[in-house]
Amino acid sequence: MLDWDDLRIFLAVARAESLSGAGRGLKLDAATVGRRVARLEEQLGTRLFVKSPQGYALTDAGGRLMPHAEAAEQAMAGATEDLGGAAGQLTGQLRIGAPDGCANYLLPQVCAAICDDHPGLEIHIVALPRVFNLSKREADLAIAVSPPAAGRLTVQKLTEYHLHLAAHRDYLALHPAISTRADLRGHRMIGYIPDMIFDKELDYLAETGADAVGLASNSVSVQMQMIRAGAGLGIVHDFAIPSTPGVRKVLTQEVSLTRTLWLIRHADDRRSERLARLSEALAIGIRREVARLEALA
Repeated sequence: MLDWDDLRIFLAVARAESLSGAGRGLKLDAATVGRRVARLEEQLGTRLFVKSPQGYALTDAGGRLMPHAEAAEQAMAGATEDLGGAAGQLTGQLRIGAPDGCANYLLPQVCAAICDDHPGLEIHIVALPRVFNLSKREADLAIAVSPPAAGRLTVQKLTEYHLHLAAHRDYLALHPAISTRADLRGHRMIGYIPDMIFDKELDYLAETGADAVGLASNSVSVQMQMIRAGAGLGIVHDFAIPSTPGVRKVLTQEVSLTRTLWLIRHADDRRSERLARLSEALAIGIRREVARLEALA
């Protein structure tokens, strides 16, 4: 009979594609992970992984084991949901992957409120300027600015949000007035590093009418700090403005963008009552917070 703990380690290696990566998530050293994989392979009488320059790849046998291991994972998660925690309370650990604009300016207060309602819940916010891979279990839930085109995923629209051209009041006081798009010529623009834009929805430059970015970062929060420092103008989330004193919107009628936040889950999690409840709480919280902050912007 297969041991669930061995299957858990097998899944971690398959998703991380390395012993060290799996070990970090499991809080085990790579040598221990390797021994456990070898023990499982010996028990099954077949190789589950082949080591390549890119890392650990599944063999045919490993690929056939994968859906059974994932089914066991779902069964264990279901048992935890049914038996763990107080009645009506959500418990355990949840990892949410999100672009750093959402992660910096929306998720802290939304997740704090959810944890207040469910004290046994531990939420990890992973803020990275890229798309998350739910198949590798980099996160339990992911938030994105465009829906995925492929993959075994469930997608839910969260809310629309708005962005405008903005600058710090000190910058505006020291530079020529901006009344039309033509006035943007000669002003320094702040935005994304062009070759590091990971989603077409983040390519704002053409919509400002500007020719080029003078200061750039792949991080929304770094861009906002540049704007707050009076370094130039940039496209900012309306929901970020209340937390950045002195930042003012300009050309609101001429430069106004609307984007959408999407909540993404792995298709295998659709029967998880726990994740369904967490998703609903997250959706309600984000919609409410976007509306509240945009009203203040």
